[in-house]
Amino acid sequence: RGRKVITLEEAVRKMTSLPASQFRFSDRGVLRVGLAADIVLFDAATIGDAATFEKPHAYATGIPYVFVNGVLVVKHGEHTGMKPGVVLK
Repeated sequence: RGRKVITLEEAVRKMTSLPASQFRFSDRGVLRVGLAADIVLFDAATIGDAATFEKPHAYATGIPYVFVNGVLVVKHGEHTGMKPGVVLK
């Protein structure tokens, strides 16, 4: 973020539509009616890795909401207990 190596838009593309295309997941990677709604809402100013060696599973900061297959799984930074994910082949 501080080094500004790539734009925010390019970083998002490299984490969404580009890998979906490379792995031929035609129902993921973009927001479009009828496709899987996997969405991460983040604050670009505060997003960061909170994991440490002692706490490797700590949630990242700056991510208040996450939707998996259209289901809210992180609300106000806390897991809702919902697990709508599926294994992709």
